[in-house]
Amino acid sequence: MKDSDILFLIKEKSTAYLNEIISIRRHFHMYPELSFEEKETSSYICQKLNSMGISYKSEIGGYGIVATIRGKSNDSVVALRADMDALPIFETNEITYKSQTDGIMHACGHDVHMSSLLGATRILQDIREYLPFTIRIIFQPGEEKLPGGASLMIREKVLEGPRPECIVGQHVFPSLPSGKVGIRSGLYMASSDEIYIEVVGKGGHAAMPHECTDTILAASQILVSLQQIVARNGDPSIPTVLSFGRFNSDGGATNIMPDKVYLAGTFRTMNEKWRSDAHKLILKISDETAKAYGVECQVKIVIGYPCLYN
Repeated sequence: MKDSDILFLIKEKSTAYLNEIISIRRHFHMYPELSFEEKETSSYICQKLNSMGISYKSEIGGYGIVATIRGKSNDSVVALRADMDALPIFETNEITYKSQTDGIMHACGHDVHMSSLLGATRILQDIREYLPFTIRIIFQPGEEKLPGGASLMIREKVLEGPRPECIVGQHVFPSLPSGKVGIRSGLYMASSDEIYIEVVGKGGHAAMPHECTDTILAASQILVSLQQIVARNGDPSIPTVLSFGRFNSDGGATNIMPDKVYLAGTFRTMNEKWRSDAHKLILKISDETAKAYGVECQVKIVIGYPCLYN
C-alpha cells in the first residue's frame, strides 16, 4: 500500500473513532488521580488495550503501562508516550463530565494525552500489517511529581530491548488553533526544578514583635530578593522563570507570629550551566537574607527534568 493510501486510511479511521475517543477523554476527566496514585486510570487503560487485542505490561514505575504493536520489523522501534496523572486542583467548570473527585482535576491535559494515545494505538493496531517498524506505547505515571515516573520506568528498562529510534510525546496547548501541531528541532522546553524553603525563628504575639523574630516578614523578603536572580543575575537572552506557588505558616491566628514559614516554587530555564549557577544563588541569597532578619532558613532544591532538545 502506498504512503498516501495509508494516510487516507488513518484519516478515515480517525473520523470513525472520534466520538469514542472523546468519550474516553471525558471518562478520564471525570475520574482523575494524583501522581503515583493512578490505579484506576491504569486499570481502565488496560481494559481498553485488552479490547484491542494488544499485549502489554503494567505496574512499571508504579502504575505505568508499556504496550507493543508489532510491525514488519522487531529491530526498529518507535515509541509513543502519554502521561497519566492529574493535579490537586478543585474544578469549578460546570460540565457534564466534571471531576467527580473534589480537589483533583485533569487541569494540565493529561486526560487528552491518554485518550489521544489510545486512539492512535487503536488505529496503529488496525494497520499494523503496513508498519515498517514496531510501535512501543508508553503510559507514564507521576509526571507532575519529581523524580517523575519517566525516570522510574527507565530504571525498569522500558527503553531497552531494543532501544527506540525516537520517542514522540505531546502536550495540549490551548493557544494553538484546533487541528494544528507545534513542533521544532533543537532546544524546545525548559528544565524544571522544585524549590522548598523553610524559614525558622521565634514566634510570639503580634503585639510584641520586639520579643519575636518575624518569620513572615523574613520569608517575604527572601521571596522578593530571589527575583534578582532572574532580573539582574541572569543573561537576559536565556529564558528563565522563578515562581512561587505556596507561602504558608504553622498556626493561623491573625495575632500570632509563627515559628516557621514555608515557601515552595519552581525554577525553570533553558541553559544547563545557568541552571547550576542559579541554584547556588538561590541558596546564597536565601541564607544571607535570613541572617539579615535574624532567622534561619533551610533550602531544598529538588532536581527535576533537564532541558528538552529535539
